[in-house]
Formats: sequence, C-alpha cells, structure tokens
Amino acid sequence: MRRLARIITLFAALAGLLLGLGVPAQAFPQAAFPLTSNGSRGSDVVALQHLLAAHGRPVAVDGAFGSGTQSAVVGFQQSKGLAADGIVGPATWGALAITVRQGDNGPAVTALQSLLNAKRGAGLSADGAFGPATGTAVRTFQSHAGISADGVVGPTTWQNLLWHYENINFGGTTMCAQSPDGNAGAHWATAGAVGQLEAAAATFAVTGNGRLPVGDAGFEHGGDIPGHGSHEVGMDIDVWPARTDSAQCTAGRITWQSSTYDRAATRRLVQEIRAKAPGHVQLIFFNDPQLISEGLTTSYANHDNHLHIRYR
Repeated sequence: MRRLARIITLFAALAGLLLGLGVPAQAFPQAAFPLTSNGSRGSDVVALQHLLAAHGRPVAVDGAFGSGTQSAVVGFQQSKGLAADGIVGPATWGALAITVRQGDNGPAVTALQSLLNAKRGAGLSADGAFGPATGTAVRTFQSHAGISADGVVGPTTWQNLLWHYENINFGGTTMCAQSPDGNAGAHWATAGAVGQLEAAAATFAVTGNGRLPVGDAGFEHGGDIPGHGSHEVGMDIDVWPARTDSAQCTAGRITWQSSTYDRAATRRLVQEIRAKAPGHVQLIFFNDPQLISEGLTTSYANHDNHLHIRYR
C-alpha cells in the first residue's frame, strides 16, 4: 500500500509540474494536419491560400484548390526543401503555419480568423488584425481543444484548428438538415468534405430539382455514432435521392424503387458530387441498379433510401 501511495504521489507531483510548465492537459488525440490537394475545397483551402500569401505566394482566395494554388504550393515546397508534390500534408502545413499572437497583422491572421469562423462560429471580422476579439476566440478554442489557453497560435493550435471538423451550413437555400436516426448534432465533417458537398449542392440547386436533404455525417469530434458502422472520421455524409416533385426536403422519404423517385435528377446529383470533388470521392453507396451500371454508385445493403458519400 505504501508503494502504491508513493506512485500516486509521484504522478500527482508530475501532473502539477506539467501544469506549472503550461503543458496542455489534453489535446484532441486524433488531431493531425489534414491532407489537402488539387480538387480539395472548403475552409482549410481558404486558410492555405491566405498562408501562401503570408509567405509571399499570393493566389486567389476562393476555397478551391486548383492549378494556381497547386503551383504556389509546389513553389513553396521547393523553397523549403520539401517534397514538391503539390500535396499539403503535415510537413507543408508545419512550414506554412506562422506563429501569431495579439498585435500581429497580415494574411496568416486572416487564415486564423477564417478558420475560427468556419469551425467554431467565432463571428470575427477576417481583417488580418489580431485584436482582443481574435485573442478571446483563440483562447476559447484552445480551452475547447484542451491545450494551453495562452492566446498564442503556434504549431499545436494550428494543427488542432485545421483538424477540427466543421458543421454543415444549412442557412442557405440549397440544403436541408435531416436526422433519420435521431442523432442530434450529427452534421459535422472535415472541412474538405463539407466544402465539397456544399459546392455540389449549390450547383444541383440551380437545376430546379429542389434542395438536397442531408442526413447524418458525424459528431463534432468524430467517434462512434448510433445507427452507423462508419461516419466516425469526418469523411462520410448521407444525402437523400431526388423526388419527381422536387419535395425531398418536405415530403415523405423514398427509395430508388418508389414511384416518385427521380432517377434523372439523382443521376445529376451524383455527377455534381463527383465533379465538385475530383479525385476526392472514394465511393457512393446507393442501390439504384441503373446508376450502378453507369459506374456512378456502388451497391451496399440498406442503401435503398439514401446515398452514402465517402470522401477522401
């Protein structure tokens, strides 16, 4: 018993020392810099484009990773002696991430503000000026992530913020939220998955086939979700097929066998999903045999009434 007491005392002393040194008690254990590449979309790409500008390589800030962004990334990688593959992974993010704190100004601060707005609803003016409001938002996020809430945005804060999932925006006229399994708050996914889906929904909306119903994606920090065997790592999003009356957001749920199923509109939806995320759609589960024969979707049990998109 005395030995156990000594061990407990030792661990308590070590914990106190770590807290005294300002070492974070716990960050998200799964947090990692995202892989971002040609075809990616969303708030991580916006941040990337601002960070490139901070390193003297300005590109259009449009949230779409196209040829211009790729060229700037390759040039940056070459300048830092990194593998010049145009893929922004941990090493490239680490080189791009500039430590910023209150009083700083510039594109790196704009990148920070845009991420805090997209992922935590901070409501900041993305003006590139690190003032008190930005400092408060940073400390709030750091506390949320379980890291030292010192208001200084260094590598650990950048990594946790870039990793953090994003809530799908249903404030516009292109999508509607559905919760068929009763999973409240299950519309979170990676920034890339959210950006790519939102782009597809915006294009689909102009076809006149109604809004896109979005079912479960995942929880804010991932993990097990009732009713699903996946949807744990921010890459899976369920959407519903189109109806002939375009009322898929307000009328009853259908399957591909229903008389009100609109195959042409659903085909167009799948095509838009793939077109807005070239190289970033791993699969789409949906059991319409015609769409399967066209190579647009893949058969999987229990996917008659929804399309399961898995991004990568």
